Amino acid sequence: MQKLPKTLLFIVVALSMVLTAFVPASSVAVEYPRNETLYTSGTQWGAPSSWNPLNGGGYAMGTLGLCYETLFIYDPLADKFTPYLAESDSWTDATTYVVKLRKGIKWTNGSALTVDDVKFSFDIADPNGATKAGLAFTGLWKFLEKVEVNKDTNDITFKFKADPAYQEIGFYMWQTPILNKALWEKRSVEELTGGANKPPVGTGAYKYLTNDQDRMVWVRNDAWWGKDVFGKLPAPKYIVDIVNGSNNVALGKMLQGGLDLSNNFLPGVASLVTGGYGIKTYYKEAPFMLSANVAALLINEQKAPMNDVKFRTAMAWMINIKDIVEKDYTGIVKAADPTGLLPIWDKYIDKDQVKELGWTYDPEKAKKILDDAGYKDVDGDNFREAPDGSKIALKVTCPSGWTDWMAAIQIISRDAKAIGLNIEPDYPDYGPWRDAQLKGTFDLTLQNEAQMSSTPWSYYKWVFQNPIENIATAQYGNYGRYENKEAFDLVDQLDKVKVGDDAAIKALTTKLQKITMTEMPTIPLWYNGLWAQYSEAVWTNFPSADGENHTLPATWRGYWNMSGIQMLLNLEPVAKK
Repeated sequence: MQKLPKTLLFIVVALSMVLTAFVPASSVAVEYPRNETLYTSGTQWGAPSSWNPLNGGGYAMGTLGLCYETLFIYDPLADKFTPYLAESDSWTDATTYVVKLRKGIKWTNGSALTVDDVKFSFDIADPNGATKAGLAFTGLWKFLEKVEVNKDTNDITFKFKADPAYQEIGFYMWQTPILNKALWEKRSVEELTGGANKPPVGTGAYKYLTNDQDRMVWVRNDAWWGKDVFGKLPAPKYIVDIVNGSNNVALGKMLQGGLDLSNNFLPGVASLVTGGYGIKTYYKEAPFMLSANVAALLINEQKAPMNDVKFRTAMAWMINIKDIVEKDYTGIVKAADPTGLLPIWDKYIDKDQVKELGWTYDPEKAKKILDDAGYKDVDGDNFREAPDGSKIALKVTCPSGWTDWMAAIQIISRDAKAIGLNIEPDYPDYGPWRDAQLKGTFDLTLQNEAQMSSTPWSYYKWVFQNPIENIATAQYGNYGRYENKEAFDLVDQLDKVKVGDDAAIKALTTKLQKITMTEMPTIPLWYNGLWAQYSEAVWTNFPSADGENHTLPATWRGYWNMSGIQMLLNLEPVAKK
């Protein structure tokens, strides 16, 4: 692993502090007691403008998790669902799922949370219902018939059609925000999905306090129901999330004590952790970070020669992933398993099959695969032509300004040229880059949408998104338009495995692993880190592999309800001042 030289590190640190000095301060000059305030950054890249938990990834940091809550939370490190707003759950038969709602929970406006609120929160996603709002969890209604409530028992009964998708149901139970029916039921579809919803009224451990161009401020809800259930409230009274100016600015704020937790990618973090700067990470040594998602090379199978599996296989053997990990990321990420399954899903990986079908960096093998398939340099320009004699000139892309990815595709281009493939890096703006994925007009590109979750089904849903004609609408996965009915059917079968049936999950994922390692619909490259750097100057007991707090140190959208909220319950003030 390469480390920054001390002189270069000093320059980086000094520059970051200078940049920090030029960041406009909030126009509302409010100071919160430092020993009661947790300062975070890494989620919000623009001024907070939405507190609507139905607004996909556009809501202010903490809207879902700190303010709005879900029936369950999921801990990916322990592979454990924890009842949250729910007290318990059970399947009374193959198609009937009953959730018992906790009693005594109140919204922050003082009204009681009821089973009617829960029913409403799921009903609004029914595409055949009154609202017809297209929401992230509308997919649940592919197999959900109706939601019934019993106010005497506080039960919510979900009645499903025959052969329900158990994996997907579990997935939605910890992701669907529960809303106050009285406040939301008269809103139009446009207001449901696009309204600012300010101020938000939730059931969570924190309430909206204020916001400004450079920050979002939450204040603890001392009447939070969790105090009785967990025996305590989160230690920070205030959470102030600072809008990102840049990764270098975040670095400067960390070093100056202006941030307690940064979920930014910080330049030179390996040297900061080991160099006595008071910065800590989940692991003390490389890779320093937990693995959050899979960064993969997307391949447009609609175009020649990418529609040739032999060509795709040669690309897998040609890429020096070790160089990306060690030279681009200085060792703070891990090379991906050839299956693409994240470390949290390691128990499902068929290790023997990986030994047989997986790949490593071997340019000579890549050359032989191409030679045997008829890809040869016939005109003497040092680049191979296709078997029919046509020129091969491809582009591998990532958004301009994404410096780590820009370096990665430069390595890919270098490795391609070393085996005679003309593949050039290209850096379009984000809009055209994303548009090319949705329209299927790219050649090769990077993407890391496949996040950790409660089920490997979500990863395979991303790899094998179908039907093909809906990819641009779904905006999630299979941008290369790979078609394989067997794989599509296996993903559907996996979705229908009951939560907790690990043997059945592994049997199906083994088959899917074989397809991904022999057909190469994508090429997994590395596991993107769950960027998390913290200072213990004010708060201690952050998550650590060496400690007892094994939750996710993440403020990212969707991560609070993947045990991030429990991190707050474990934090302790260093000292009262």
